[in-house]
Amino acid sequence: MNEVLWAPSPERRRSSVLKRYTEFLEADGLGPFTSYEELWGWSVTDLEAFWASIWRFFDVGSPVPVEVLSSRRMPGCRWFPGAELNYAEQALRGRGGLGDNRAQAAVVSLSQTRGPVELSFAELAEAVARARAGLQSLGVKKGDRVVAYLPNIAETIVAFLATAGIGAIWASCPPEFGRRSVLERFSQLEPKVLIAVDGYRYGDKTIDRGEDLAAIRSGLSTLQATVTVPYLGARPAPGTIGWDSLIARGADPVAVPVAFDHPLYVLFSSGTTSRPKAIVHSHGGITLEHLKALGLQSDLKAGDRFFWYSTTGWMMWNFLVSGLLVGASVVCFDGDPAHPGLGALWSMAEGQQVSYFGTSAPYLTACRRAGLRPGAEFDLSRIRSVGSTGAPLPADAYRWVYGEVGSDLQLASVSGGTEVCTPFVGASAFHEVRAGQIPCRYLGAAVEAYGPDGRLLVGEVGELVVTAPMPSMPLGFWGDPDGERYRAAYFDRFPGVWHHGDWITIFADGSCEITGRSDATLNRAGVRIGTGELYAVVESIAGIEESLVLHLEDPEGGPGRIVLFVALAPGVELDDALIEMVRAELSTQLSPRHVPDLVLAVPRVPRTLSGKKLEVPVKRILLGEPADKVASAESLLDPRSLAPFLAMARAGLMKDIAHGHEEASP
Repeated sequence: MNEVLWAPSPERRRSSVLKRYTEFLEADGLGPFTSYEELWGWSVTDLEAFWASIWRFFDVGSPVPVEVLSSRRMPGCRWFPGAELNYAEQALRGRGGLGDNRAQAAVVSLSQTRGPVELSFAELAEAVARARAGLQSLGVKKGDRVVAYLPNIAETIVAFLATAGIGAIWASCPPEFGRRSVLERFSQLEPKVLIAVDGYRYGDKTIDRGEDLAAIRSGLSTLQATVTVPYLGARPAPGTIGWDSLIARGADPVAVPVAFDHPLYVLFSSGTTSRPKAIVHSHGGITLEHLKALGLQSDLKAGDRFFWYSTTGWMMWNFLVSGLLVGASVVCFDGDPAHPGLGALWSMAEGQQVSYFGTSAPYLTACRRAGLRPGAEFDLSRIRSVGSTGAPLPADAYRWVYGEVGSDLQLASVSGGTEVCTPFVGASAFHEVRAGQIPCRYLGAAVEAYGPDGRLLVGEVGELVVTAPMPSMPLGFWGDPDGERYRAAYFDRFPGVWHHGDWITIFADGSCEITGRSDATLNRAGVRIGTGELYAVVESIAGIEESLVLHLEDPEGGPGRIVLFVALAPGVELDDALIEMVRAELSTQLSPRHVPDLVLAVPRVPRTLSGKKLEVPVKRILLGEPADKVASAESLLDPRSLAPFLAMARAGLMKDIAHGHEEASP
């Protein structure tokens, strides 16, 4: 059992939203529950009672609709048929007692392009009403699409809530995306209005997007108007409407009630291996799921300051905005998180008195490697929770957080997906934190581990599956009217069961470990190995900053080869001694099966803009597939990172290695 790093105090448990919820259930005749695991078991068994209780506990509407779930068929079930609500109205209502304190900050927007912007709940509601009136004056109606080429700033939240209030459908891309990536996404939706900036600053660099914006406008033939937010430039781009003009009209803050399953927004898959999937989410599904995930699991409430570093192209931006649903203040940050140094976000957390600090696993790992001591340098006493996602978080990073950020906080490593816009697994106010482990499965998420034959596994690595429907499962993919692509993506492997594509180990107490993508599996003599545990060992070795591991199958039926690529710290060379150390550490800490056949150095490891390693696309490139078919350069954190792999592919190097000709290595 991994060592315990933190446990919630009795007072923290007593004052938590989850504790109030369990008391609510007991008063309603649905308890008592003697443990979280018992509560979780009920929540995934009696789906109708559980989700109806979320509706009542968070006072989504009155009364609770008579029918909660049309059936349990996946895909194809309908949640709360006949019910109406609007996400924007729910976000602006001021839960948690804020209705009498409209002066409290709702959105705090920080940027390296301009000065800070802060909107109270009252000011946010007024801005949303004005933007909604402006969009309606441009002809936007229920069901129309409004798309945004915007960074993570206050105006983006205003525009999104205004769009939702009309019943129109939202989609966004950050201005880091180039024109090709944006058009691949937005052209699928045939949008009526585009809202955009023409540039931004990233650290000390000024990025002009004027030409890209013109190309995007030209490439979207259905556009009737473009609105420019004055961010980098002071004037609207030629042929566009200024933001100030959009919000010039006063209006009442009235949101249009829509069906529970009316589309709210479209999120896009990363697009590293094919055309990005346009994943459609609903008003009701997102509202209920995020109330549960942020309220019950994250213990967010009125008075909290909620931050998660994200761009508008990652689902964590949508998750961040939903902090408004529980009455928290949302803290946005646009810019380089490592400027002028890695401590920039910790400095921001001190200045803004952040109580929930969300980031990515690669960021925390980078802080540890750099030797940062943010808890000693900044006053982080207000931080109650640190959230991590985007990749498995190594045990050493857990220990670093408790040693160098704060000893009395909850580290919540969470894992989920764009497809459901929420975590499946994470933390709760009732759980202790153990190094390298995720404490629990989320309430209402029937997460299990399956073997290749569909057998339920406990304490063994298996495929992450969800065996019962969740409200935030997609309505489907845009442009997939018969649902064929949607079914093929998640339900073909285990019919009637959601197959997510991650490796997970679920232990008897309900805790779990995520060990990488199952589509990037290593296969050593018939034993399937997840990549996450290997990275944790390799990247703890002094001198190795990042790593990427692939299994190259031999097309002629041989055993193939496991190849490990390492990015080294400045001044470090990949000599025989370092290679031997890598092999010895993997053999000792994991098993001889984890030892790679070949270790090669590369300048950097390719990652998406959200920090995910490109295991499958790199493998496909190395085996000869055209790069532009498997990895869009505009979806990468650093497009140059693919160059050495492209060179190896051109030389036919990896094909030789797969056949066992290791003398071909560079």
